[in-house]
Amino acid sequence: MTTGGARLLRGPRGPRRAIFLELFFDLVFVATLVQLSRGLMRDLSWSGAFQTLVLLLAMWWTWSITTWTTNLYDPQRMEIQFLVTATMLGSLLMVAALPDAFGARGLVFAGAYVAIHVGRQVYFVLALRGHQLQRRSLRLLFWFGVSAVPWFAGALMAGPARPVLWTLAVAVDYTGGILRFPTPGLGRSPESDFPVLAEHLAERYRQLFIIALGELILVTALTLGGTGFAAERIVAFVVGFAGTVLFWRIYVYRAGDLLPAAIAAARKPDSLARWSALAHLIMLAGIVATAVGDEIIITHPLGHSQPAWVAAILGGPALFLAGRAGFEYAVFARTPYAWLIGILVLAALAPPLLHAPPLLVAAAALAVLVGAAAADAARARRHPPPALPSPPE
Repeated sequence: MTTGGARLLRGPRGPRRAIFLELFFDLVFVATLVQLSRGLMRDLSWSGAFQTLVLLLAMWWTWSITTWTTNLYDPQRMEIQFLVTATMLGSLLMVAALPDAFGARGLVFAGAYVAIHVGRQVYFVLALRGHQLQRRSLRLLFWFGVSAVPWFAGALMAGPARPVLWTLAVAVDYTGGILRFPTPGLGRSPESDFPVLAEHLAERYRQLFIIALGELILVTALTLGGTGFAAERIVAFVVGFAGTVLFWRIYVYRAGDLLPAAIAAARKPDSLARWSALAHLIMLAGIVATAVGDEIIITHPLGHSQPAWVAAILGGPALFLAGRAGFEYAVFARTPYAWLIGILVLAALAPPLLHAPPLLVAAAALAVLVGAAAADAARARRHPPPALPSPPE
């Protein structure tokens, strides 16, 4: 039986990079981000933002666990490909339910989420009989079984109870991951249960980030096409596209390029990979908010802004810079002042721009991004970044 379970693992001569099936799986996230940004646009309030965050955390956890699965198990095995494909199907059900997840389709969303995670671990518990990694899957199965209770309880309740219970469910899932799934009778998983294949994991993060930028491009193009080609809307479209290009440039420069080497060089690659995951999650939240901002500035480029509009237009880039600062720290054990100053400037701009035209607010946000990128580039010329990463101890 041990040999049967071992055949599922990545071999030392197996592929080190992501395969096309994983990139295919990432297409689900394009639909995810579009649905999340549209849902936030429909309810641009604190409660709407909080609900969007809960749903984003659930989708992100699904993507993360799938990525860690293909990091450990051989994605060229038919069994693993079937699991990824089944996860993709379940994720698409979640995406379809996203617009009304806190309404009539809550049971569909929660049911698909629990089925993905519990079903996957049940398979591994059975397939890994006699292998030491079976205990890892038993731990994960325990934690997903615990979180299934508030997921289903929330789905069966309406009103304010659902956000509370689903927040608890997400907290259980993430707490389990942070603590490495401590389980009665089994303890918690050792770090050896989560080996990090640096090139594969880094490529998965970079692929997802590019997919996320694709959502910004899709939103701006579809919004412009649906509202007409008035001069001010074309200007707003160009401003939105320029922001997307800056996101790409700021992400890629040095830290994005050196992430594989940083993971490989880290004394605790598991911790660095988790830190990188958090940084990417924050950047994704910024991209969702930015997509809302781009839709606002193209649809309503002139006139007076609403406070929620200003929060989305300025908050998206601020969240992106915060995530990017965390990413820089993960790779180089430093945080450039340019990103932190950019966040402070964006926050300081909010009060005076509360009633300014949305296009002007977006132009101000773009100027801050340009300034932050230019300041970081100038600092890099004066003090060149190391040729190799130096992740924190």
